[in-house]
Amino acid sequence: MSDDINERHRVRMERKKAIIDAKIAAADKQIGIIIVNTGNGKGKSSSAFGMAIRAMGHGMKVGVVQFIKGALQTGEERFLRRFPEEISFHAMGEGYTWETQNRERDIAKAQLAWEQAKKFLADPQIGLVIFDELNIALKYKYLDVDVVINDLLARPAMQHVCITGRGAPPELIEIADTVTEMEVIKHAFKAGIGAQAGTEW
Repeated sequence: MSDDINERHRVRMERKKAIIDAKIAAADKQIGIIIVNTGNGKGKSSSAFGMAIRAMGHGMKVGVVQFIKGALQTGEERFLRRFPEEISFHAMGEGYTWETQNRERDIAKAQLAWEQAKKFLADPQIGLVIFDELNIALKYKYLDVDVVINDLLARPAMQHVCITGRGAPPELIEIADTVTEMEVIKHAFKAGIGAQAGTEW
């Protein structure tokens, strides 16, 4: 009986391998891509910073601009700042919008952050750019989505961009190459467990 199961499994995997190998062979384009991590679930920024480490592991230079965060230094910022030759880290926000409560100042900070973002987008030496919480700045209209999209599309051909934050606008989703929506199934905060170093920041 186990021999039959094992043989059926082998045949299935052989067929699957042929299909996957054909898809891999057909995906022959090499170009910088735009990745958007959005949704209400945890892990959007964590995924982006995992990509930063991956890119650095391949010898790529990385640029980071944080649009809302900045009032509290995160573990990823503390760690990545140890590699100044490989990653340029700019935490340019002043905290979450419900904390700042000053729309004019939030707009000014977001626009200043976008000026830094444009410097990265103009630099072909930077292989990966991360715009953390850019979606929030777009959602609250601190930045013009059309201007942002035009700047993104004018970047060097092989430069990758990862954008995070809840509420990604449809215009950004439309031009992105890969979009992932993080979904909440369960979160410790709802059980009264506060944010903790190493898991939340």
